[in-house]
Amino acid sequence: MANKDSLDAFKENHDAGVAVDTSRKVRVGIIGCGGIANAHIGAYLKQPDVEIVAGCDIVPGRAAAFMKKYGIEDAKTDYKDHTEMLADKSLKLDAVSVCTYNCQHEPCTVAALNAGLHVLLEKPMCVTTEEALSIIEAEKKSGKVLSIGFQPRFDPNMKKVKEICESGILGKIYYIQTGGGRRHGIPADGPGYSHTTFIEKDTGGLGALGDIGCYSLDMVLNAIGYPKPLTVTGYKSAFFGTDPGYYRFHPEHAEKFGVDDFAAGFIRLEGDIILDFRIAWAMHLDTPGDTIIMGTEGGLRIPSTDCWNGSIGGPMTIYSNVGTSEVQTVIPMIHADQDKWYLKIRSFLDACKNGTPTPVPSSQILYNQAILDGICKSAELGEEIEIKLP
Repeated sequence: MANKDSLDAFKENHDAGVAVDTSRKVRVGIIGCGGIANAHIGAYLKQPDVEIVAGCDIVPGRAAAFMKKYGIEDAKTDYKDHTEMLADKSLKLDAVSVCTYNCQHEPCTVAALNAGLHVLLEKPMCVTTEEALSIIEAEKKSGKVLSIGFQPRFDPNMKKVKEICESGILGKIYYIQTGGGRRHGIPADGPGYSHTTFIEKDTGGLGALGDIGCYSLDMVLNAIGYPKPLTVTGYKSAFFGTDPGYYRFHPEHAEKFGVDDFAAGFIRLEGDIILDFRIAWAMHLDTPGDTIIMGTEGGLRIPSTDCWNGSIGGPMTIYSNVGTSEVQTVIPMIHADQDKWYLKIRSFLDACKNGTPTPVPSSQILYNQAILDGICKSAELGEEIEIKLP
């Protein structure tokens, strides 16, 4: 049973910085120079030991304009696709960031690993479990670093969630409710938002599930040690995305919408743990509920955010008993001094240069991907399915 001193210990947090060896530069290329690549390159440019030497995109001229925007005039960009860039040995690449749309994550990552490069792969890992296994096979053959782009891992509040769960203060964890989303947030509707790669089946593959659902799952699965998923009952819908009346700026995009704008799953995990999950790009609510982690010795409530933003929505609360008294311990939010994207890139570079552990290993995110894929497959079949992994 918890005591007050052990509960209060969670109210403190300290992080230490790490020195950077600037004598060894990492030569980096960017595969896919669209929206999310801006966050990658912005963080790379803050690192003193990085050279951005190349970029490619299937849209002619986009890579050149992208590099010019950031003042990297000497980066090579005259490639029709990633295959050409990876074949250019004059670049002497060490690593790449894969920032393409979801359906190209697997082929681009496999090609980069096969070329002997370290890879930072933007989330979601891919679209299907089979693609995730293909990526992991290439990773193991290459012996290179592969890290998946989950920058919320570096938020101190997320670290605090993991610290609480691992401490044993909650006892045996047996039920988790998690999710989140947006009331009005399909990423294809806004001033100047002309592209539809997020919402088309052939490019996005997954909708809200892959875009923000993977984050929500990672928050709780990472906190409890990523137990293996066993079965899943899934549901998904697209009532808003396929309705022209939903869109404020681009009603024509409704015709192209081919993914989920809401999804839910009931997942059984190893260790006799139940995971109740829901995620939305669009709904009539501001949130589908707070994250709740229930244990035999205590419960943890994590306030939701208005739009899933990679952190928490307010102070967390641990509910427990001290003797015969019911106690609520409030865990104040930690205000981070360092940018999560900077830390995401920095940890990847350190792993590449120094052989430190992979920041977000594929062995964990395989389970995340299997749940996303399992929800889709279960929803299409209309029944519970078993998640089978080698």
